[in-house]
Amino acid sequence: MRREVVFSLAALSACSPADRAFPPRAPLLRDGDLASVRAPCHEEAEHVVCAPEPYVSPHLWDEVDSVVFRPLSETLGVVTSGESVDVNSLDEVPDSSWFTNRLGVRPPSLDEVGLGACTPDLLLDPDAAADGSWVIDKGKTGGNTPGFRVSIPGKGKYLFKVDDADQPEQSSAADVVAAAAYHAVGFDTPCEQVVYFEPSLLKLAPGLRYKWTSFGDEHDFDRAALDSLLRQAPHRGDRVRMLASAWMLGRILGPFRYEGTRADDPNDVVPHEDRRELRASRVLAAWVGHTDSHEFNTVDRWLPDRDGDDASAGHVVHSFIDWGDCLGNDWPQEEITRRMGYSYILDWGDMASDFATLGARVRPWEGGRVPGHELFGYFDVAHFVPDQWKNEYPNPAFSRMTERDAAWMARILARFTPEMVRALAEAGRFSDPRNTEYVAEVLQGRLDRILERYLARLSSVTDVVIERQDRLCGVDLAERRRLRDSASFRYSARTDGGVGLSVDRGAGGRICVTLPRATDARHYVGLVLEDGFSRSPMHAYVYELGRDRGYYLAGISR
Repeated sequence: MRREVVFSLAALSACSPADRAFPPRAPLLRDGDLASVRAPCHEEAEHVVCAPEPYVSPHLWDEVDSVVFRPLSETLGVVTSGESVDVNSLDEVPDSSWFTNRLGVRPPSLDEVGLGACTPDLLLDPDAAADGSWVIDKGKTGGNTPGFRVSIPGKGKYLFKVDDADQPEQSSAADVVAAAAYHAVGFDTPCEQVVYFEPSLLKLAPGLRYKWTSFGDEHDFDRAALDSLLRQAPHRGDRVRMLASAWMLGRILGPFRYEGTRADDPNDVVPHEDRRELRASRVLAAWVGHTDSHEFNTVDRWLPDRDGDDASAGHVVHSFIDWGDCLGNDWPQEEITRRMGYSYILDWGDMASDFATLGARVRPWEGGRVPGHELFGYFDVAHFVPDQWKNEYPNPAFSRMTERDAAWMARILARFTPEMVRALAEAGRFSDPRNTEYVAEVLQGRLDRILERYLARLSSVTDVVIERQDRLCGVDLAERRRLRDSASFRYSARTDGGVGLSVDRGAGGRICVTLPRATDARHYVGLVLEDGFSRSPMHAYVYELGRDRGYYLAGISR
């Protein structure tokens, strides 16, 4: 039977005319960039390595370019954008070295949501550890958050980071909560967890150095430096609270860029600014308040086929790291803090608007901090407008996000139930339950606004399949999430020739359309499905395989 179907599809492909919206072939579900490739060889420390070369990000230049030249060029209208190019025939993003469909394939348990990328073997248990068994083997020499690397027997290496003394528990919780959200959506992340431990577990290796900020000086990392750092950390009794980030496997290649491609990776052929998952991550960043969304908070890793073999073939995996800025993180300058999420650090458009209106325009941040929840700065629901959200400075992929890109991310986020959102908030392990409640409430409120904005314009019908050979079925996420009462959804379906079709409704937004028989030699039917809510319908394209063999779903467009 399977051979007959394949033959029928091949025959249809050979004889059907040029006006087909989609050819009758299976959708791409797994990108070829996960295949092993041979990378050019080069010398590293007098040793030949056959892997892509590490990319050293020009931090200062990138910030100047992003703060000055890129926003200026975008304000002047230089940016042009078409639709993303890494989208399959079902209007989805296939699994790749950038993205793995998780929420869109299988609903995770609440425990899985809270754990993010952490597996049981990576979870730390301070109660089972002996004094001096956690060895600090490296001081932190980059970024803006103080910390150190720890080698833990039976677990591996972890980067420990401390909260800012002015916002105790905030950045560590933000890192865990946002990392878990990114992982659930489908991005590659490290295992992030909040850990409470007694300082006696730590032991310093000799001769270590540290640099707490990227532009500071290096100093000896001795017991006095460690004690000073631990005093800054929040405490619960005798225990210290820190963020523990599991060391990621593979050869670290530095960050990935949000534009262009990596020239020495044969798999990297799609310009990054044209990847839907990177464009649409703007919506995810807006949800959790990840204003620091730039290349320094990403990492590329080379995973060889044979571990430890520098001549082995392999592939690159692209990952996100470091979310300490989420959930309302403060800057040293209050003037910048209050604008995060609403305006770029140097926002030419806002400056021009203020000049034209003589400063009369009222800005969202002028309402002050969230009363009673100053720990989270300006992270709230009341002032959140999803499509107006901005990170610190223009991101070349974010700037090219289209309505279709954003709607794709919204369809994924719609699968976060209120229970899942609360599981994210609880993963932050706040000492005060009121902080957990606030984070859960704000995340839910911001999610509702995202869904209201991005599910109302393009059809939110998804999970479309052929059932019983002659029924096209799917789920309307807007109805499932009750964006309107059930009576507001009025479904209708027709062929592209205008012939009306029967629509059956089920519980939870489930709908099915009875398919007609194909009326010409093309064996091809285009369908239009409207729900009375979204402004734009869903178009589906099916091929009739032959009498008694049903239909084949070839494509979807919105």
